[in-house]
Order: sequence, then structure tokens, then C-alpha cells
Amino acid sequence: MNQSTMNKAFVYGMSVEGENFTDRVKETKRLRLDFENGVNVILISPRRMGKSSIVKKVRSEITDPAIKIVFMDIYDCRSEYDFYNRFASTLMKQTATRTEQIVENIRRFLTRLTPKIAFSPEPLSEMSLSLGITPQNYQPEEILQLPEAIAQEQGIHIIICIDEFQQIGEFSDSLTIQKRLRGIWQHQRNVSYCLFGSKKHLMTNLFQNRKMPFYQFGEMMYLDKIPTTEWIQFICSRFESQGKHISEDLAQRICETVENHSSYVQQLAWNVLAETDEVTTEQDFENGVESLLAQCSGLFEQHIQDLTSYQLNFIRAICNGVHNDFGSKAILDEYNLGTKSNITRIKNALLDRELIEITKDGIFLEDPVFKLWMKK
Repeated sequence: MNQSTMNKAFVYGMSVEGENFTDRVKETKRLRLDFENGVNVILISPRRMGKSSIVKKVRSEITDPAIKIVFMDIYDCRSEYDFYNRFASTLMKQTATRTEQIVENIRRFLTRLTPKIAFSPEPLSEMSLSLGITPQNYQPEEILQLPEAIAQEQGIHIIICIDEFQQIGEFSDSLTIQKRLRGIWQHQRNVSYCLFGSKKHLMTNLFQNRKMPFYQFGEMMYLDKIPTTEWIQFICSRFESQGKHISEDLAQRICETVENHSSYVQQLAWNVLAETDEVTTEQDFENGVESLLAQCSGLFEQHIQDLTSYQLNFIRAICNGVHNDFGSKAILDEYNLGTKSNITRIKNALLDRELIEITKDGIFLEDPVFKLWMKK
């Protein structure tokens, strides 16, 4: 574990490792089994619920030298060839054990390229590798077949984990690209894939819509919220490790305030710990919540600055406990939502911004702290 997270009681805003990783025993066991047996996995959950953390935890647990796990994040890839460059360079770096081997692999598998390799003066930061793959020097199919070629050559099984996979859906001519990826990946015998992302409704559309190329590509795995009982135990033990004490009741209130949202539980617990001298008081808890709202307010102001008054009124209705029947005359009038036909437009706009989620019980705000902030 790196130095910055090593002594911290609670970690948020980044993937969590080691003793800061909370439970998820069942999901970890299942994901590990899938990885060891070459099963493709699609991980779906709301943002900041620990998808990257669980993948990295399983990666650290698998010690079999015949299995190599490659991890990449494509959130900043804006086009098909952005993706191929990220895909190939990450593959080259993470399937080699030393720099010479990276260069060797590029010479063997990407003969038409002259890569640029740069080293940072920082000892722990990784080297940057620029391959310069373009439609002029490589066909997409050649790049997508790389993992299978490397796996066969090295006599290993490669698992490729791609974070923010929903970006693929944002590329121009996305459907063609998805068909191309699926068409090649589904026939690979020595490679499996773990695909996940933070935009739940986009991920759901990519993998659960029968008309989409990635429909039934792998096992769907949903990360639910970690139960309160497990969180209480974790929070209390982390307080004790810092020589402080929090009651189970207040630990439970931390969970309930942020609706067991993994990253927020850690952030609020950290705020409350910072307020606590020896034993956490009600005031320490209140101060911790105030700090959390202050820490998030800049982001939330950005969320709402471009919203129309109808969209803001819709959010206010949700905050006041309205989750269904938005098209009824009473709710349209009370919250000034315009006409009944306006509701679909409002919903779609807020869904696109990841501000709401639609469940079987109705429409809810996706971010529990945003809801607290709006209520204030």
C-alpha cells in the first residue's frame, strides 16, 4: 500500500486497498472465482461504491503466475483510436516485468511502430509510453487481438479490467465499435474481460439492452451497499486504531446520513474522527456532517448552475419525498413542473447528468449528500 493511505484511518476519493477495504467477502470471493476460471464479468453499481477497489483487491489476491491481470481506466479516451492506444500501451506495460521486456514486446507484436518512452524523475510514478497507433499503421482488429497473441506466447491467461467502460458508448459510430470489440473478444480463448464504469444507466444500457452488441457478454455482478452492521464494526475499529472511541449509535448515524454510500461513509467517518478528541460527541458528529457538506458544495453548485427552473423544481420534489406520479395535476401544480409532457424531458436531462436514478420504487437522487445539501 502506498504511503499516503498507509496510516489513514479512512480513505475516500480513490480506490481503497489493504485494511481500508471494508468486507465485501461474498463479492470478492465470486469475482476471484470468475477471474480464475476465465469468466467475463460486468460490474454495475452507482458511482463511488467501490468497483475499482474490489477489482484491485482481487488482483492483489491472485498470485498464480499463469494469470496476469491488466487494469486500465479509459475515462479520458475520446475516440476509437484513443482507446486502442490506451489498450495497447497498458497491455505492453502490464504484461512485462521490466522495461527491456516492454520494448521487446513492442518489437515483436507491434512491428510497424516507433514508440516514445519517457521516465518520470519521481521514483514511484510509472513510465509513460506513447505508441502512436493510427488507422494508417494498424487496423482495429490487429490491436484487439494483441492480448490473445501475448497470452499464447507467454503461456498465460490474461484478464483485462477496463474502468469507465461506458466511454465506448460516447465515441462517434459507437455501435460499429462495440460490434467490433464484441466480435473479436468473444472468440478469445486465453483472455477474459472485466468491464465496469461509474455511469450506471449507461452501463446498464450497454449490457442489458437486447439490441446492443454487448448484451449477455458476461456475468452481471451488482455491487450493493455494504450492510450497516459491517460498517459499524469497521468504523468503531478504525477509531480505536487511532486511540479514539465512537459509540455504535453514532457509527450507525454516519452510515444512515449518507445511505451507506461507500466513499461517503469513509469521508464522513474521517471528518467525525478529525473532530473527536477522545470520545465522539453529538457535536463532533454534527460538525463532521457540516464539513462534508462544505467539502462537496463546490461540486454541487456546478451540478445545478446549468439546470432549468423545471429541473430544479423536479429535484426539490424528490427531496420532499415525491418519487412517483410526477405527471399528476397536484404535483405538476405544487412544484411548477410545466405540462405533463415536460416530465419525460426533465427526467432524461437529469438522468444524463447522473443526478437521478430510476428504480422499481420510483425516482430518487443518485447522490445522498447532494440531497442533504439541496435540503439545506
